[in-house]
Amino acid sequence: MLLQKTIDGTMTGTSAEAAPGSAGMVGRASGRVHPLFALLLLALVLRLAAAIWPNVIYPDETYQYLEPAWRMLGHDGILTWEWRDGIRGWLLPTLMAGPVALGDAIAPAGAGAFLVPRLIAACASLSIVVSAWMFGARISRTHAVVTAFAATVWFELIMLAPHTLGETYATALIVPAALLITDRPSPRRLAIGGALLAFAFVCRFQFAPAIAALALGACWTRWRNLVPLVAGGLVALLLAAAIDLAHGSVPFAWLIANIRENLVHDRAIEFGVSPPSAYLIDFMTVWSVAILLPLAAIWRGWRHAPLLATVALVNLVFHSLIAHKEYRFIFLSVVLFTIVAALGSADWVRWLRTKDMWRRWALPIVLGGWALLSVALAGASEDMREYWTRGVGAARLAAELRSDPQMCGLALYDVRFQQLPGRERLVGPVPLYALQPADPLAELILPPLLLRATQPAFNRILARPEAAGDLPADFSRQSCARVGFSDACIYARGGSCDASAAAPFVINDVLVRMGW
Repeated sequence: MLLQKTIDGTMTGTSAEAAPGSAGMVGRASGRVHPLFALLLLALVLRLAAAIWPNVIYPDETYQYLEPAWRMLGHDGILTWEWRDGIRGWLLPTLMAGPVALGDAIAPAGAGAFLVPRLIAACASLSIVVSAWMFGARISRTHAVVTAFAATVWFELIMLAPHTLGETYATALIVPAALLITDRPSPRRLAIGGALLAFAFVCRFQFAPAIAALALGACWTRWRNLVPLVAGGLVALLLAAAIDLAHGSVPFAWLIANIRENLVHDRAIEFGVSPPSAYLIDFMTVWSVAILLPLAAIWRGWRHAPLLATVALVNLVFHSLIAHKEYRFIFLSVVLFTIVAALGSADWVRWLRTKDMWRRWALPIVLGGWALLSVALAGASEDMREYWTRGVGAARLAAELRSDPQMCGLALYDVRFQQLPGRERLVGPVPLYALQPADPLAELILPPLLLRATQPAFNRILARPEAAGDLPADFSRQSCARVGFSDACIYARGGSCDASAAAPFVINDVLVRMGW
């Protein structure tokens, strides 16, 4: 029996099956591609395909990250209440400004500025696949292959990989950090791991309990390791503070403001409240009875990675206690549970190899099981199908409007801007207005009267079909597509625009009045 380190740094016995060592990179056979390279290539293809698919699952992708990056480059953009109230940090928008500028140079009119950051996010997510291989390689070559394959093909990891969200970037930092600080950590590895964890905290500070559990668990028997770990973290925090200062903000004032608005003033509950059991219900909705397989694999894999499983559980419990819930908030838990389950399923390969009739097919059966289960669950539930298609209809309408040479002004009539793909992709330099019933300036005016009074300012309206009766008679319906949970249509009239007719209804002024 060989002694291989498990993921939390303890020792366990394993068979002498092609153990690759802590680094996990075995010398390749002559003329053969290393399996990790092949898996990375497959992972890249799957994630780039997801990046090109123009779905936007969460409005934050656009309005908390890409839109601020666009404004940093000197362009006009939609300014949400989060940025007006200063509850967002500048790290991620600053990092995205370069890709946004590059994308706009390659493909103007907003398409490139949207796509290039997604391609980069997709590439960043490959850190999870590499780390999964390394975690498995501490046990055996089989564990490395199975764990990296699961991280490559699992539908939830592919689905969120290209989306420009704090959760996805933070997870892509935490998983390799966990690898660095638990695998025979040197001061240098600990410092790098600490820096990655600190940057992850800045990307998604709500991961703090999980990050703390990881750091304390890794240093539990070697408290001196906290010194380089904290030192690396402080360097990263200083860099994040410098970015805040460069934008004229007090370093980390956004963090205090965020806690004040969401915990003290309960601002987050305006976007929905769910019971503590909501995430468990989500799991049951997405997985149905198939959840028994990953649960069994997690139970088996726990002994290989107790620290990873604990961190995933801490993150899940913490977010279950927060009233406002979104599935992306527990993305870190989903990734870590997937790795732990994959480690457990690799044990099944070993067990099958003890049976003469299954020895040859053991690995293909387990790998095929991961692939088939991923494909089946990716579209099995209505929620998952809606995730894959959310924002696609809005992107199609936005592309049509953005390429319309006759458009000189667009009004959103009772259509929420959050369901649309950003100002540049929607109208470019053309004026954008919002006519919302909840606007204090408009609530005393009947909608048809408001539209008639302001219509000289725009010759295109985006509205729901059921609102067609409110529109001026000279507007005719053009294209329709699903926007949010129902259809929206473009209505057009001929002629020019007089911007002064709707000056009070420029979108950013309306958002200020409505507190959006």
